[in-house]
Amino acid sequence: MAKEAKSALKAGKLDVIADRGYFNGAELLTCHKDGITATVPRPETSGNRKKGMFVKADFIYDAEADTYTCPAGKALTYRYTREERGLMHRRYWQNDCQHCRLKARCTTGKERRITRWEHEHLIEAMYARMDETPDLMRTRRSTVEHPFGTIKAWMGATHFQMRRMRNVRTEMALHVLAYNIKRMINMIGVGSLLKAMTAYAGFAWPSVRRKPGIWACERPRGPLRTGITRTNAIGRRFLRLTRGLPARSAFPHSLGRKCR
Repeated sequence: MAKEAKSALKAGKLDVIADRGYFNGAELLTCHKDGITATVPRPETSGNRKKGMFVKADFIYDAEADTYTCPAGKALTYRYTREERGLMHRRYWQNDCQHCRLKARCTTGKERRITRWEHEHLIEAMYARMDETPDLMRTRRSTVEHPFGTIKAWMGATHFQMRRMRNVRTEMALHVLAYNIKRMINMIGVGSLLKAMTAYAGFAWPSVRRKPGIWACERPRGPLRTGITRTNAIGRRFLRLTRGLPARSAFPHSLGRKCR
């Protein structure tokens, strides 16, 4: 998705923020190679923190010595490298854990072992960015969750009306289009939006005129007609959403005739 967004925006570099559910080391590396700065927190799969035990973040890595320092001050040295799920991981430990006073809070095994991905520096740089900008994830939530919640409320949290993937994609695209149009109207106004759309698309958009008790509009032309008139059910839902009305109820008498 990040590569497609970069291509659509025609940007040389791109900053991407996602929640921890999207974390994937291989994809993080791919984004780095493509000039995309991805911020995706790594999920904690271990329950040690809840148990009051040490987690990997409590072990400090020394890049020059290639060792980890444990909470007790001991050095965990490199032992071997092996491949796991297509990624190369390095393993570190030391042999004095059995006599350590903190062993009960560290591991239940013979020694505590730390695994390091060969490109772990990308994850460390990501967490450094998050420390420098604590509002990164808050910005993601306020930017992404709002459209999701709004569109879900419009749809009534029910199933799509259409069937088959092609039709469902069209229905969802119209929901997103309606949201974007209403959002831009709130931000820049109707006049500025129509001018920008006309300049970008290169064709005349349908004019809408209001009469007392009647909505009348010209038949859409070009790409807009293709999207709106694909099916009558989707077209009617789209028109209602852009007017801020519930998607499922019938047209009220105050709107008058349907667009022809």
